Amino acid sequence: MKPTTDHFKRTAAGEDYAGDHLLVEFWGACNLTDPGAIREALESSARAAGATLLHSHYHSFGDGGVSGVSVLAESHITIHTWPARGYAAIDIFMCGGCDPVDCLPELKHRLSPRRIEHQTIRRGRCRPPAGTAQDVA
Repeated sequence: MKPTTDHFKRTAAGEDYAGDHLLVEFWGACNLTDPGAIREALESSARAAGATLLHSHYHSFGDGGVSGVSVLAESHITIHTWPARGYAAIDIFMCGGCDPVDCLPELKHRLSPRRIEHQTIRRGRCRPPAGTAQDVA
């Protein structure tokens, strides 16, 4: 998929859209209380996808959970963890030539989930499919 000059993506069928938003759920994952390990997991996954890291912020909560964001030139990666449940919710949004699916092998390697669920949403579709919201005055 070749990026356009405004960093929108284009499908093989010629549809332009802003980017791919990958929603990931890790179950039975490890290292969910360590903000440093989580930061490295997300930053290394961004590099694996060819993204440009701008800055990161990760915060540890009293219950051991961690929330964080790595801001990318191509958008962002965020995570929220619930270590008592072995659960992590990860959002990866990328425009341009980067594919968020390319983040998954590194995230799997670093957080070792037993089960993974994910779905991709195309954001900013220029031609909305039938039955979706249109411009509102």
